[in-house]
Amino acid sequence: MKCNRPAEALASVESPALREYPSKLFVESTTFCNLRCPMCVKQAADSKVVDADMAQETFAALEPVFPHLESLVLNGIGEPLMHPHILEWIRRARQAMPDHAWIGFQSNGLLLDRNWARGLVDAGLDRICLSVDGVKPETFSKVREGEDISDMDRAFRMLNEARQRQPGSRLKVGTEFVTMRENFRQLPDTVRWVAQRGADFILISHALPYDASGIEQTAYDNSIDVAVEIYEKWKRQMLEEGLDIKVYDYMAWEKERVIPGAVTDQVRKVNKLVGRMRNEARKRDIFMDVMQLLRRDDAMIAEVEDIFGEAQRVADEMGVEIKLPAVTPRYERECPFVTKGSAFISWDGDVHPCYYLWHHYRCYINDWDRLVKPKVFGNVNRKPLLDIWRSEEFRTFRENVVAFDYPYCSNCGVAPCDLVQEEDFEQDCFTNPEPCGACQWAMGLLQCLQD
Repeated sequence: MKCNRPAEALASVESPALREYPSKLFVESTTFCNLRCPMCVKQAADSKVVDADMAQETFAALEPVFPHLESLVLNGIGEPLMHPHILEWIRRARQAMPDHAWIGFQSNGLLLDRNWARGLVDAGLDRICLSVDGVKPETFSKVREGEDISDMDRAFRMLNEARQRQPGSRLKVGTEFVTMRENFRQLPDTVRWVAQRGADFILISHALPYDASGIEQTAYDNSIDVAVEIYEKWKRQMLEEGLDIKVYDYMAWEKERVIPGAVTDQVRKVNKLVGRMRNEARKRDIFMDVMQLLRRDDAMIAEVEDIFGEAQRVADEMGVEIKLPAVTPRYERECPFVTKGSAFISWDGDVHPCYYLWHHYRCYINDWDRLVKPKVFGNVNRKPLLDIWRSEEFRTFRENVVAFDYPYCSNCGVAPCDLVQEEDFEQDCFTNPEPCGACQWAMGLLQCLQD
């Protein structure tokens, strides 16, 4: 069972992924941070993120590609404002990059005083995205440990003042909201709150659980949209026949074998129709985990969709650009990083392809834990970035990811299998060497500052 991507998507010489140079750089200026947020990868099990700053020599090694860039994002794991040379680097990048290209980063905003705000505007920063995960003080302080909502109010005031002081500034101020069950109902109020304080855009992302307790906080469904569509169709059909799909019993055959007559007629009929439902999915090359679909929290998903719809209406009313994530994972997947020609540079100069494979950590996908190891193609302190980008290994990786012919691991009835659970990933069940089958960025669930 494979998902066939059009051949022209792979072959197109216009694809940013296949250009001779990266179009977007994500640069981990520092891994130091003044907060310890519970949803941060630094707090994840098996995290190997150490506290360190990128060196001047490492940043200088990136400058030859600046004239080709469309965007430069100066953050990874850490608070960019803690790097001693961040203003200097923004100035240098602004001078070397095309005028249409933008420079930005995400920040917790805690350090943003008047001097910092003016310095960022003067240096030529184009975008800053502040973390605001709710407007109720008790929720905000719980999600962002060590920070208060009043800190964000001050950050907005300082940035607006700095922008007004320099009318030619291109700085756009935005907000990132990480959606969880404990805070998603605050999203519309948060959109209004940040809009009233001068926000130009708001970026919404789901949370990636880094421990078992975080699974209960996820506000999205695990089943892909087309599997849900097929499931709902057969569920309605069964209801019309007076049957309830919830009585499906995958062990019915075993019970009948041990005790003849132990299974009711209704269960037999439902099991037969579920078999037909599976066959439809199989013919359409759609991964379907029936047990996962039966556990689907329809009421919760409907409420999240309603809240997202309300947030969109508030954003439209307030004139704020909003980017919402999927509530149900998308069948049509695409890497939002590789397809746009991105390269990720760690503080030490290592070169990676995406957010997912940038760091070493353990996370939970579809209720099962997974160890993620970084994918490294070289180090800019030992080899020029363009040579690394143009290497056969990196280009082949990008070509494969553009095609995105991977299994839907999070929707597979036999997952987690031995292939994806191996600590040293070698291949998936399609024999692909890239561990992208369970990537939640590709399914539209996770988002970051990049467009």
